[in-house]
Amino acid sequence: MTDLRFTHESDASRYTLHRGDDLVSVLDYRDDGKSVAMTRAYTVPTFRGHGYAGEVVERAVDALEQQGDRTVVPVCWYVADWFEAHPARRGILHTRA
Repeated sequence: MTDLRFTHESDASRYTLHRGDDLVSVLDYRDDGKSVAMTRAYTVPTFRGHGYAGEVVERAVDALEQQGDRTVVPVCWYVADWFEAHPARRGILHTRA
């Protein structure tokens, strides 16, 4: 997946993944200043089955971990499943007090 371009479109509250000029996957979110609720992971149907949704989630989590000031609330079932499959990344998850 070396020819992929990851972008953060903060004005649209989404992360995107492009392969060449094609938009292949989107991760929508809501940011309240403390946590980021990942609300929908979507892959364009013609690009499904290649791991693009997982890639966009991983890169978004990487970016948020690097930023260091937000936790993640996995509202989308796919994002929740991604965290289940990647237990080492659960440190960024929002926990209730």
